[in-house]
Amino acid sequence: MQTTQAGSQKSKAAPKTAGGRGLKAPPKRSNGDSNSCPAPAPTISAEERQNLIARVAYFRAEKRGFSPGCELQDWVEAEIEVTKLIGDA
Repeated sequence: MQTTQAGSQKSKAAPKTAGGRGLKAPPKRSNGDSNSCPAPAPTISAEERQNLIARVAYFRAEKRGFSPGCELQDWVEAEIEVTKLIGDA
């Protein structure tokens, strides 16, 4: 009859981490760390902004089948959408 040493040896347990799932918690950031703020988004020119608005308005018109009479609404809604995405440039 053989005896095993498995019962007498202690295995090293992995350190407990986030919820015991083996995932490491992200490092904590200090409030005074100047690197914790993301860099400001690059600004775009007025011409680029206008082109984005025109493209969004086009896709809005395309979605509604290019039916006439809603061009101004498409443009205004496109301006609002672009402004929300990139802010005032």
